[in-house]
Amino acid sequence: MNTGVISVRYARALLKSAIDTKSEELVYRDMTLLAKNYIDVPQLRQTIDNPMLEAEKKQMLLVTACGGEEASSLTKAFISLVLKEGRESMIQFMANSYVTLYRKQKNVIRGKLTTAVQLSPETEQRMKSMVENRTNGRVEFESEVNPDIIGGFIMEYDTYRMDASVKTRLNTILNTLKK
Repeated sequence: MNTGVISVRYARALLKSAIDTKSEELVYRDMTLLAKNYIDVPQLRQTIDNPMLEAEKKQMLLVTACGGEEASSLTKAFISLVLKEGRESMIQFMANSYVTLYRKQKNVIRGKLTTAVQLSPETEQRMKSMVENRTNGRVEFESEVNPDIIGGFIMEYDTYRMDASVKTRLNTILNTLKK
């Protein structure tokens, strides 16, 4: 069996358990954090994959990567099961699979909003609400400040991209004048 099939099976089982215990939001938070920590801390994978490290220490490390004491009891039990079955080398893929399955089931859309200056929380919430109304889903925005766009904004979600930046408008005018 390959890593993808195994990871998705574990993720589906975790999602089903989370739904049954009404803790899918908490587990989603934990799995999102775990997946992010695997990316941000490359040594995590090396440490978890180390066969010389005791299972208790791996458990402690993975629970910490899921938020420590804030991690849900289901997440802790899941990590324990994964370690018991010797599947710890796949836990990053399991976390990513859970996040993907959760987003699909709950109609969560990832989006990115790039602005030249930091937006007020009210303005960011209005933009988020606009996308949610248009997509009939929940939106998770990643906000980024990029002074290079001069002004305006660039909003991306799903396959949609709206570029209302001053930089793009100036480039369009410049290209029109060159013709």
